Amino acid sequence: MKADRKSVSSKVKIAKGQLDGIQKMIDEDRYCIDIATQLLSSAALLKKAAQEVLEAHIRSCVREALESDEPNPKIEEALSVLEKMVGKI
Repeated sequence: MKADRKSVSSKVKIAKGQLDGIQKMIDEDRYCIDIATQLLSSAALLKKAAQEVLEAHIRSCVREALESDEPNPKIEEALSVLEKMVGKI
């Protein structure tokens, strides 16, 4: 992985903690809006981590693929992940 491992790992660990907290909120039958707000917060954090990983991939792996004359699926891989994140490009 070419992304900043510490940054991505930190975001994932925080999201994991948030998800554990959300499960507790669900088990305690907490207010729906509070649960939804926490779910959105976790999703946003995971999206930021995914963006960091994808950006690093584009800046390194895809760049290398573009500089090479050999066929390479890196561009299609990156586009596929982008599609999943933001919809059809």
